[in-house]
Amino acid sequence: MDRSDHLEHLDKHLVEELAQVARETVRDELREQSRKRRRTAVLYAASGAVALYAGGALALAVGLALAAGLPGWAAALITAALLGAVAYFLRGLAHSGHRRHTPHHVLGGGPPATPPTGLGMPYPPMPDTPPDTPHHRA
Repeated sequence: MDRSDHLEHLDKHLVEELAQVARETVRDELREQSRKRRRTAVLYAASGAVALYAGGALALAVGLALAAGLPGWAAALITAALLGAVAYFLRGLAHSGHRRHTPHHVLGGGPPATPPTGLGMPYPPMPDTPPDTPHHRA
């Protein structure tokens, strides 16, 4: 074994050792991050469960308050209608943050030559002739 073979062996050993240290460091870091995220997720889930019970207690309180002057079934019906209205309102707030997707169709015209970003064709060109393969429906 000459000197260059010995150095090559040491280089390979050093590279393997460095790769092992890097893997262990990354693994430890990911483990720590996942532990923190898991704790956060558990706290969010617990918060949601407690909020659900709080909402149920609030609905019960509203129903009992209404039941003082109305029959029980009417109080429950009004409480359900109020909760439905609040749910509909919250759904509307959630959907207002989303923009509707508008397709890139031009009535009476062809597809756009390039997308607004100018990065090239937005989709592959349509073939001039239809494909010869038959379409089977199962």
